[in-house]
Amino acid sequence: MNADLVIVGSGFFGLTIAERAARELGLKVVVIDRRHHIGGNAYSENEAQTGIEVHRYGAHLFHTSNQKVWDYVSQFTKFTNYQHKVYSSHKGEVYPLPINLGTINQFFRASFGPAEARALIQEQAGELAGTDPQNLNDKGIQLIGRPLYEAFIKHYTGKQWQTDPKDLPAGIISRLPVRYNYDNRYFNDTYEGLPVDGYTAWIERMADHPNISVVLNTDFFDDGEFSRSAVLGQVPVVYTGPVDKYFDYAEGDLSWRTIDLEEEVLPIEDFQGCSVMNYPDDDVPYTRIHEFRHFHPERDYTKEATVIMREFSRFAQKGDEPYYPVNTAEDRQKLLAYRDLAKGEPTVLFGGRLGTYKYLDMHMAIGSALTMFENKIKPHFSGGSKLESGGVDA
Repeated sequence: MNADLVIVGSGFFGLTIAERAARELGLKVVVIDRRHHIGGNAYSENEAQTGIEVHRYGAHLFHTSNQKVWDYVSQFTKFTNYQHKVYSSHKGEVYPLPINLGTINQFFRASFGPAEARALIQEQAGELAGTDPQNLNDKGIQLIGRPLYEAFIKHYTGKQWQTDPKDLPAGIISRLPVRYNYDNRYFNDTYEGLPVDGYTAWIERMADHPNISVVLNTDFFDDGEFSRSAVLGQVPVVYTGPVDKYFDYAEGDLSWRTIDLEEEVLPIEDFQGCSVMNYPDDDVPYTRIHEFRHFHPERDYTKEATVIMREFSRFAQKGDEPYYPVNTAEDRQKLLAYRDLAKGEPTVLFGGRLGTYKYLDMHMAIGSALTMFENKIKPHFSGGSKLESGGVDA
């Protein structure tokens, strides 16, 4: 096998490891992926009819306050000055999100200043003051009061989880942000933007090194040159697939939520006037609609058509693409058992969203990969340190 390191999965975590290992250490790296493309869920492509760049696995917004991550990614792409803003369509009226002074004044048909709005929310949240909510519904009311919670959070969350919030644990939410100003930027990070040439161009530049070989349509668990049985014990492996699948579900299936995406090309220039519109009412089956032309207003897209994508949320079944860890108490017990099993794999490092059973934004996945490279891979290949997994979080 002509490889020093095999990486399973070509998302941002795997490609960051591959790029660093090839460029800084001169290693021969093979990256395999079961899909027909690199980039994991960040993959994007131009919709055939309109030429509008579409994020194939749901909207991806890059933002970070980590200077190390920003400096690293800026080697591969320039970023636009895009600032993500979300709106919510509730009972035939559109409100800005996250909940801010504009949302509050519009909802209550008022002109509160910051102090008045804060006092109102504290009064409404006082309905359950001094209690210890055991379900998400009561926790939400305690955090922001019943009116705003029921308008913007309750049914949206119910659709996300396909479960009544009264039957969801309170621990799912620790806070619900309310801004007492008119700032409706979704993120507060130091850096924010979208890759000027798109995600796939950025991803391809990361993999563009003579020491990196990308092998697509290849499943680690099938027979072949880079299968699990052929690779393990021969070269170190960075595994970014589902950790429960790696161990053949020995401790049981970890539970995930997934999304279904319904794409439509419409013969109009603009459908909703913004990138993302939430639908928090229970009589609308989807959670939100993305309109991709608004991610890149600087581009000269056609005015004859637009692309929208409705997003539906549900629990993942076998064969579905896992997106968000459910992370119940039972899941956490299983994860502890998988961590113990992972420690017994002497030449395998587990990383990424699926490999650690954590929801990681793109910047978090990249930051985690840079840390793994510096703390484990580099010392092993340049200094002879023993390669130890330490579990699925290490």
